[in-house]
Amino acid sequence: MSLVKMRERGQLTIPYEYRKELGLEEKGMINLVKVGDVLVLTRRPLIGDETSRKIEKAMKKKGLSLDDLLSNLKEQRKKYNKEAYGKTGA
Repeated sequence: MSLVKMRERGQLTIPYEYRKELGLEEKGMINLVKVGDVLVLTRRPLIGDETSRKIEKAMKKKGLSLDDLLSNLKEQRKKYNKEAYGKTGA
């Protein structure tokens, strides 16, 4: 997991290795999808069924369930809060 800093006007920089691996081009368009309190970036155009199949396939390959991902998300939040604010709140 990479930590990125949001700049003024909400700008983020996607790390180079991710852009290269996903074939994201300079000034290209990506989709931003809000799922609960999580933001998901996808290459454009967004094809929901195809994206969900890819996620499901990757999860199955690694033996992960949705609960595993959500559990890990909670751990990442705790780690971030401790690093950023010196506390482990939810």
